[in-house]
Amino acid sequence: MGRLERLLAKGRSAQDEARPPLPPRAPGAVPGPSAAAGKPDPRADNHFVLITLDSCRYDSFVAAAPSTIPRLTGAKLERRYAYASWTAPSHYSLLTGLLPHTSPSHVYASDYYREDFHNYSARLGARDVDIDFGAFVPSLWLPTFLQTKLGYDTHARVSLPVLNPWSGINRSFDSFELMENHNDMAAMLPTMSFDGDRPKFYMLNVGETHFPYARPDEDRSDWPRVSGEGGVFQHAGDAVEASGAAPQRFDQDRLDELKERQVDTVRYLDGVFEALYDLVPKNTYVVVTADHGELFGEAGYFGHGPIVHDKCFEVPYLEGKVR
Repeated sequence: MGRLERLLAKGRSAQDEARPPLPPRAPGAVPGPSAAAGKPDPRADNHFVLITLDSCRYDSFVAAAPSTIPRLTGAKLERRYAYASWTAPSHYSLLTGLLPHTSPSHVYASDYYREDFHNYSARLGARDVDIDFGAFVPSLWLPTFLQTKLGYDTHARVSLPVLNPWSGINRSFDSFELMENHNDMAAMLPTMSFDGDRPKFYMLNVGETHFPYARPDEDRSDWPRVSGEGGVFQHAGDAVEASGAAPQRFDQDRLDELKERQVDTVRYLDGVFEALYDLVPKNTYVVVTADHGELFGEAGYFGHGPIVHDKCFEVPYLEGKVR
């Protein structure tokens, strides 16, 4: 049994009938509004995989010290900043082509964007195409650009229901699937294919690093519970058990335990990335980042959402070819 098969078997064995129901969804990958019929002949050499470790703080990633995830040619771990502090708007920004930024000083925004978009030429191995901000007009949408200008097949595999296939995020994707379980990146891998003559784009929204910071083989009764779905912004002093029990106040020791759970999920995911890197062809360019960060007691808060705090925006960032 290979690494991926072992990961999937462990995840399946931990599932039970008591899991919370997902929102309505169609089985399998849902096609989105697509310009597939108008795709030109391919004009890029690289497959492109964009991975967001949902809610993963930069310092959590550093503390986990993964050995496989950074194994990308030329990759250098950077502290970058997300454009938004929660999942849906952050992914909207990502899909306009704007990756987490470096917050440079003494630079015009237009100059930064010009260079940021130009970097897609190398990421994609574009042939005879000048990639700049103007190339994304009028759609201002990365999947549309990849389909109509470079001939890509485009796919999304997402973990968080706010990105479900009926949301506006699903535009110009050939397939778009909300995974059955929010914390099982390994289950995404068998749905990925790089067959055919066209380069492939995959957006993977990974949920293990999102509250409750759980490996797929962890018993759900052991998950930490607070009121509302994970990711709803919570004041640390007002967290409430999901069961409706009396308020349970989170002291800093408890919040530190929650942060360590996120660190542990990054360590787990390092093994899933090994299976991913074995799966993808050699001409695959990968970006690994997060859509936003998380607060574990800073300024008296837990979670993420409508607050301006560095830890809500700091994210890890790596990019490079697999081999």
